[in-house]
Amino acid sequence: MNILLRAHSGLRYVVLALLLAAIFTAYSSWKSNKQGDNKIYLFALIATHTQLLIGLVLYFMSPKVNFSLISEKVFRFYSIEHVFMMLIAIVLITVGRVRSKKVEGADKHRTVLYFYALALIIILAAIPWPFRNLGSGWF
Repeated sequence: MNILLRAHSGLRYVVLALLLAAIFTAYSSWKSNKQGDNKIYLFALIATHTQLLIGLVLYFMSPKVNFSLISEKVFRFYSIEHVFMMLIAIVLITVGRVRSKKVEGADKHRTVLYFYALALIIILAAIPWPFRNLGSGWF
């Protein structure tokens, strides 16, 4: 359990870095009217889905997920808020990637930019940062 928790906490930085790289690439490709696809979009998608799989295993094993203590801040966050916000973000990333495959030209990059940026904002809000006092650290 501890190994999965550390992997999930550490992989968040890989996901954030890949999403930022994908957003900056999409913005620059959109503004320069580049054609074609960029593999960084796919890598960001794969990293977020890997993070989802680890997170789902933790969700069903974690003692922090307890619906009988839902009135307490920490249990409510891990039982409901974190999982649903992350699922919404991953759906946005997936939809953005699928939609970008269906359009051509600069619109492909603009689609990725909008969907991935919105997902990144949701992810940043749903991460249990140490300053939020939710019982987690930087790793």
